[in-house]
Amino acid sequence: MSDNTASQPRAEANDVVLTGDRPTGALHLGHYVGSLRSRLALQGQCAQTLLIADLQALTDSSGRAAHVAQHVPEVALDYLAVGIDPAQTTIAVQSRLSALAELTVLYLNLVTVARLERNPTVKAEVELRGFERDIPAGFLCYPVSQAADITGFRATLVPVGDDQLPMIEQTNEIVRRVNRLADASILPECRALLSNTPRLPGVDGRKASKSLGNAIPLTASPDDIRRLVQAMYTDPGHLRASDPGRVEGNVVFAYLDAFDPDATTVEGLKEHYRRGGLGDVALKRRLEAVLEALIAPIRARRAELERDRAYVMDVLRAGSERADVVTKSVLRDVRGAFALDT
Repeated sequence: MSDNTASQPRAEANDVVLTGDRPTGALHLGHYVGSLRSRLALQGQCAQTLLIADLQALTDSSGRAAHVAQHVPEVALDYLAVGIDPAQTTIAVQSRLSALAELTVLYLNLVTVARLERNPTVKAEVELRGFERDIPAGFLCYPVSQAADITGFRATLVPVGDDQLPMIEQTNEIVRRVNRLADASILPECRALLSNTPRLPGVDGRKASKSLGNAIPLTASPDDIRRLVQAMYTDPGHLRASDPGRVEGNVVFAYLDAFDPDATTVEGLKEHYRRGGLGDVALKRRLEAVLEALIAPIRARRAELERDRAYVMDVLRAGSERADVVTKSVLRDVRGAFALDT
């Protein structure tokens, strides 16, 4: 792999890693470059938990509760298919960890509504969903739930995309307030671990999103890959292969930068495209081959795992039981900070 796609995350041996995903649909290549690739590299380096955030998914999907529940094992399948090893990484389900819900309630007393409304990530998501003032209370407060998740494991390192940096900032604000209440450092602050490709665009140039249908699933078929790559936004002014083209904002080049193992050749293709003489069809064919090489083994592994659903459910049960012990220990300390159980 090139430096663009496989630099090792910077982690210390004593780091505790916490990250996860909402089970609202199939994971896609944006998840892969945003954090999954980092999670794979971190295995064996330090303690790591992946949290399937089903409670958080309900903050804007309460009318689709069955859909969320159905996708909990689907996300677990995606994790296992890309190479997450449950012997090295704990996979847990958020709703099975009662301590996280209680931590959220306690932390809500430390955050104002105005602060939540100022959170840039929340503001962007509210606009994307068209909530205006009809914001579900749970959705407005989901940064607090994320803080509970992170602190519930005393996580120090969180692999995220750059759009999640405001969540890390708000988590650390809560950590400092809890520590002041306790008059001791009972919770550590965390830092973000950013991907080299923190925000992969969708095929239409917008943010890649399951809800927008513009993302390439991790288990896309060859036909799906071909169809989605062919639909990719390039340069509307590049009408003929002989025309000079723009690389900036060109989705095909964004994906080649993220996934093509031959960075030197990609740079040469960019120069050729800028001066003219290189058509979009040739570029897209190369990208199709690159993506199929990446996705094919994931797709095959997932098909194998789907034949043993009992194993997947055992992974979730065992991981959630381990996580439950950890989060309840943290909750005891936080309850003490609030002078509860005294």
